[in-house]
Amino acid sequence: MSVDVKEQGPRSIRLPMVEIFETVEGEGTRAGFPTVFVRLFGCNLRCVWCDTKYSYPPAEAEFTMTVEEIAAQVENKYASTHICMTGGEPLLYGSRSAALLEALCSIERIQDVHIETNGAIDLAPFLRDIHSPKARYVMDYKLPDSGENNAMLHGNFALLRPQDEVKFVIASDADFDAAVQVLRDYPTAALPLFSPVWESMPPARLVEKMLAAGLTGVKLNMQLHKIIWDPAQRGV
Repeated sequence: MSVDVKEQGPRSIRLPMVEIFETVEGEGTRAGFPTVFVRLFGCNLRCVWCDTKYSYPPAEAEFTMTVEEIAAQVENKYASTHICMTGGEPLLYGSRSAALLEALCSIERIQDVHIETNGAIDLAPFLRDIHSPKARYVMDYKLPDSGENNAMLHGNFALLRPQDEVKFVIASDADFDAAVQVLRDYPTAALPLFSPVWESMPPARLVEKMLAAGLTGVKLNMQLHKIIWDPAQRGV
């Protein structure tokens, strides 16, 4: 991957989109901050409990936009200083994804652009080519109950930096044990986040397990948007 798009200017390339909207960030270290969400269409995984199935086939992209159009809408329509670049998988399009990330980081008002990536995309090219300190990666490592554990690229752990985050969605005791083992086997500078699947791992139980395991460097990650709104509601 290279940020340079040879056949056309980086800001004129088009990307398949799902939605752009403004709300509060629901999780991670920026939870609660007003944030513009830029949701791209398409994903290379099919997790069991995916809550954005409208962002990948057999659904279709609702529309396409150029990088310039996306950046202009974020800059001129909304006031937030935080951006969440998400999907689907927002890094699925390689150099096109990188061009969008660079454009979003170039907006003067923006303080933070966090990219929600799924752990099955090699982050090395993006970390090599995107130099803005505004860009941060939130890697969602897929545990066994997700059905996509075999797709994970463990080399990403060593690439993540202190400003990055690695999220584990935990559905069972087996998932919890797997997450603890992964952190032992693949040390990372990123902040680990443990997020409960409420139906099978009540938050109180997850807290108990974290305390019992002595995970003092792991942060409980609650999804505020699912508390504030209906979990199925879009655009929030």
